[in-house]
Amino acid sequence: MAQKNIKKGVFITFEGPEGCGKTTHAQALCDFLKGKQIDCVLTREPGGTKAGEEIRRLLLHSSGIEMTSLTELFLFEAARSQIVDELIKPGLKAGKVVICDRFTDATICYQGYAGGIDIGSIGSLNEVATGALKPDLTILLDVDTATGLSRAMSKGFDRMEKKEIGYHKKVRDGYLKLAKKYPERIKVIKVDGSIEYTQTLVRREAEKIVFRKHKRTK
Repeated sequence: MAQKNIKKGVFITFEGPEGCGKTTHAQALCDFLKGKQIDCVLTREPGGTKAGEEIRRLLLHSSGIEMTSLTELFLFEAARSQIVDELIKPGLKAGKVVICDRFTDATICYQGYAGGIDIGSIGSLNEVATGALKPDLTILLDVDTATGLSRAMSKGFDRMEKKEIGYHKKVRDGYLKLAKKYPERIKVIKVDGSIEYTQTLVRREAEKIVFRKHKRTK
């Protein structure tokens, strides 16, 4: 499908617990779509903008700084507001496929289900930060908590990854609850095979939504 045939943007997010491989698969999907002459933008949360990357450094790579779940929540929402206005919405308006490594579901799972903040309050803040923007498709890469943390450890832990295993189990449980609540948007892919096999499943789900959106705008 040629780039000129896409008349409306498609927003795809990648989610999952630590060590699930979402960053690898988000990049691979973007490369795949570009290979098909589809204009694709890859970004991440927190980050993606100058302001967002500074917030990312503070959230994930600062040492000796204590943060409550509420502090984390407001910082994530600040970075999110910036990336939506500066990068994601303009990309969608230009008819591009925008792929984001984490988005609003992550905040619900990390600061909500695991961090103990009221889910409804997080939902309201997400609405404000994004202008009610929702992904067309969310790829949830699911991996056993202990296995995922072991994979993450091989690359060095960031501040969020260093939290206790009980916290991360709650994160994973939260993601699976969201997948049951929003089955049309959130597609669960078990990460228990090769990277190539998992990517095949990712591409299958992505192609469905890209082509479906294309048909609607003909």
